[in-house]
Amino acid sequence: MTSAAGLRRYAGGCHCRAVRFEVEAPEQLEVVDCNCSICRMSGFLHLIVPATRFHLRAGADALATYTFNTGIARHTFCRTCGIKAFYVPRSNPDGIDVNLRCLDEAPTVVDIRPFDGHNWEDHAGDLAQLSRGD
Repeated sequence: MTSAAGLRRYAGGCHCRAVRFEVEAPEQLEVVDCNCSICRMSGFLHLIVPATRFHLRAGADALATYTFNTGIARHTFCRTCGIKAFYVPRSNPDGIDVNLRCLDEAPTVVDIRPFDGHNWEDHAGDLAQLSRGD
């Protein structure tokens, strides 16, 4: 479903389907492929949206949270299957970062942009605008 603002509603969740969410994002998506240790190891493709465009539909009680380093990023994952379908990113603490790979239906067009998260402090500012929804 596409809204008047040109946003489409995507449904998604974790592997065992205990955690379910909806996210409003453009039909043509731009996502970030980060090479930091946690993103590289988990295969996370970042779709960062304003928190108002994310709706947790089920599974709040199935979520656990992991933090490290500064503790600003709140990595949430399903306690049952271990999948991290979304989290609150350090770069955009006012937004939600959804794993593109956890959407039920693959978008028709996706632009994957590399991001040097291995050198986080040098490049973090490149992501700051993503949760504004411009």
